[in-house]
Amino acid sequence: MACAHVPLDEQQVTEPGPLGREVTLPALHPHRKEERCFVPYKAPPEDGSAAEVEEFLEHAKFITEDLEWLLSLPHDKFWCQVVFDESLQRCLDSYLRHAPRSLDLATLPASPAVANMQRTIHKAVFLTFLRMATHKESKENFFTPAVFGEIIYDNFLFDIPKILDLCVLFGKGNSQLLHKMIDNIFTQQPSYYSDLDETVPTVLQVFDTILDKCSLRCEGAMAMEPMKLNAHRQPTPMTMSQQELAELILYLCDSTTTIHAFLDIFPAACSTFHSHGFLSRLTSFYETAVPDLEKAVKKRNFDDKRLHEDLWKRLSHSCRRMVDTAHMLLHHTCLQPILEGGENLQTFAEELLQHFTSFLTEKRFLSDYDEQFPVADDVSLLQQALPDIDETRVSYLLEGVESAWDSIGRRNPQAQRKVPSVSAYRHQPDGAAAASASASRSADVQGQKERGFDGGDDLRGAEAMVAMAQAGNNGAACSLSQAELDSLLSCIKDLLPDLGEGFLLACLQEYDYNTELVINNILEDRLAPNLDKLDRAMPRPVKEELPDVLNSRSNVFDDDEFDVFRREQVDMSRIWKGRRKGESVEELMNDKQHIEEQRARYQAYQTVVDEVEIEPGESAASYGLDDYDDEYDDTYDMNQVGANDADGESLLNRRPFTIPQVLRKGNRAEYEREEEGDEEEDDPTLQSNVNRDQFVQDPAVLRERAEARRAAMHQRKGVRPERPSNVVGKPKGQGQTTETFLDRRKKEANKSRVSNHNRRTMADRKRNKGMIPS
Repeated sequence: MACAHVPLDEQQVTEPGPLGREVTLPALHPHRKEERCFVPYKAPPEDGSAAEVEEFLEHAKFITEDLEWLLSLPHDKFWCQVVFDESLQRCLDSYLRHAPRSLDLATLPASPAVANMQRTIHKAVFLTFLRMATHKESKENFFTPAVFGEIIYDNFLFDIPKILDLCVLFGKGNSQLLHKMIDNIFTQQPSYYSDLDETVPTVLQVFDTILDKCSLRCEGAMAMEPMKLNAHRQPTPMTMSQQELAELILYLCDSTTTIHAFLDIFPAACSTFHSHGFLSRLTSFYETAVPDLEKAVKKRNFDDKRLHEDLWKRLSHSCRRMVDTAHMLLHHTCLQPILEGGENLQTFAEELLQHFTSFLTEKRFLSDYDEQFPVADDVSLLQQALPDIDETRVSYLLEGVESAWDSIGRRNPQAQRKVPSVSAYRHQPDGAAAASASASRSADVQGQKERGFDGGDDLRGAEAMVAMAQAGNNGAACSLSQAELDSLLSCIKDLLPDLGEGFLLACLQEYDYNTELVINNILEDRLAPNLDKLDRAMPRPVKEELPDVLNSRSNVFDDDEFDVFRREQVDMSRIWKGRRKGESVEELMNDKQHIEEQRARYQAYQTVVDEVEIEPGESAASYGLDDYDDEYDDTYDMNQVGANDADGESLLNRRPFTIPQVLRKGNRAEYEREEEGDEEEDDPTLQSNVNRDQFVQDPAVLRERAEARRAAMHQRKGVRPERPSNVVGKPKGQGQTTETFLDRRKKEANKSRVSNHNRRTMADRKRNKGMIPS
């Protein structure tokens, strides 16, 4: 028997041992563990086939029965099973890893049996972890706090990844119990704070991984990493496959949701995240990655429409969670100490203003943050708590916020809101100030609506992340896409899951698709009279079918004999593919029926009538003969008058065009040969020889002149005369000199150039004259 009022870690029990002898053992001993095998958890099937559903239900039934048996054990037996049964830990770990999150439940098959079984396992697992995190169940059943901390830490019953999964899985509806669990774990074992401090850099690596996958670079997140040589080859959100984009967004959604749930349930961890610069990394990642991901989801064509809508919903949810996380970090590390009126208020105020100032460069993030948590409200509270804050700095900050709205082409919906007083938030418990501020903001928005201040503004919620026009003064609401409406409904149903989608759609339309206003009015029971009359469980209305496209189309083949869209029966005997049965290629080629059909048409153009006999009583106008003018002179009809005339007098008197010397691209030798030719023309002796009536000049004379010009040119330039080539050499068998061998090799290498010499010389000559563009 266990001793009463003694901690379990100090108790001794007597049990029958081998050979019928009684053995005294500690209350926590491996021999006291029951032999029971806990099976791992498997997620519900996605396709919903009957066989897989039956397998899941049977598998889940085993887990439920085992966990219920475990919870029914007494205190000492329960802890022996928890500490020493490895199959139990594998079962619990598998549930934390594979259990569907809140956004995944919408994609599961709508089977009541599967849903009920999932809820049963969910509850059993939560109660098991709740009992594992409790060191004192009653006055008789308890642990020594220090020993309890060592047991859960040394046996890895809890660690930081498990705690993060617990928050994201059980935080909805169980936040208070979960907060007590985690707070007790960290209180009894402070080593978890050091583990958390080592875990935050790994959490920050999530942002780096996503930026790497998207081929993006962020100053805050990637400044310490070297640029990769193959960075230009990495895919971007617009070029990667749909499967890769879906996995990337799922990874982002799961990570941001988990971080937000942990900080929301255990705010004491905000200081650890804040000490690692998590806020600056988060904002820079948001500014860099979110626009590209949104652009990819909006503009890419997805094969599956449901996948497109699911990705948009998850991306919008991720953006909302990142904005909420940034606000929680600022609230718990900077604003809350100021509102509580503690020490070092000036230090916290300076840090808060510094963070807001750093947001000015992240314009997209700043506008989304200011929409959900107006910066002007926090600054006003800061001014009331510390009146000596620099007004110039505050004005610069508020002007920067307005500039951020203008830079992204949106209007600030919070421009005319009433600023709350700091006295409403001071000396309130942790978390109450944020709730009061949220309620006050919602009430202010409702007051603005009643006074007409929000008419015509352009609102855009961070949960939807799409620009949508607000209802005008006439109350006409704009139409939203299916993905946008589903995103808004998902945000509301996360908090109010019992309400029907039809009722929520009516509320959204009434309150201009402002989810925060809808949630606030439902919770405070301040809905409009027309909404109070509606059934709150009203389902979503059936989607109207689109008009028939065939009735509005216009096609040249409409109503023909092969129009299958308007004819119920079509003569299939007139439709064939390839040759008809029994026809040969020769018959098809010899079939000239189409030529005979066109012969009569073309014969009509061959008939030319020179004289037309007009019968008595007929008029010449019927034959078109009245159009003939006998006085018309057609002498020049076939001649091109003026086409071959010479140019005008001004063009004839112009001197011939000559290319300037500086623009000539020919070599200098060619130009000198042209000048020498001009000198020969000027020489009267040479002119007399040229003007003689002879067909060609004497070739010997021409060779002498060319030789003289080359000699003169070589003399002027100091060029050494070329060595005569000796290609022939000595007779065969007597050996050849080195000069002969080199000349033969030179001739062999350049014979192809010589073969095209004439053509290349003429082309070079034309190019030098400017006739061919270079």
